[in-house]
Amino acid sequence: MTGNHSELPSAADRRTTDEDGHDCVDPLGVAIVTISSSRGTATEADPTDPGGDAVANTLVDAGHVVTSRRTVPDDYVRIKTTVSECLDRSDVDLVVTTGGTGVTVDDVSPDAVSELFDRKLPGFGEAFRRLSWEEVGTRVVATRATAGIAREVPVFVLPGSVNAAELATAEIIAEEAPHLAGLATRHRVE
Repeated sequence: MTGNHSELPSAADRRTTDEDGHDCVDPLGVAIVTISSSRGTATEADPTDPGGDAVANTLVDAGHVVTSRRTVPDDYVRIKTTVSECLDRSDVDLVVTTGGTGVTVDDVSPDAVSELFDRKLPGFGEAFRRLSWEEVGTRVVATRATAGIAREVPVFVLPGSVNAAELATAEIIAEEAPHLAGLATRHRVE
């Protein structure tokens, strides 16, 4: 099992600014939701979850704390409900889902999760597809990876492959999520 389940400092102690003076929350409390019918219907982390492990390892290596791991099947209502439950947790500043972003009939993650978005972050999908081009070429058009802000929390919806999860998390999420969380909650301290 990967991930750091230690206690988070208080929200006030984690609010900071980066070298450019931008609002940040660091470290982040992270919820990881794996979406896969082939991995069963467990409510806790699946011990054979390489995509979720890639996200957890990358974010823990960046100094963040995994506060929740869940596995749900490719079911619209279960996905939306599980992500919503993560957003309700006081120890969650970031939600990352893996799986269900393709074009098959049961790939409903982007549809279920985007209903929760207050604001979409279209630049994430664009950046992810640009970075993925090197590895998968034109097959990049088949991913519906997306992101948004839901209830003041950045949420990223990733493909389930290990390479895709590592790429998105290392190159985009670990870098931008603390700033996004800071901006999304800045009004609380102003």
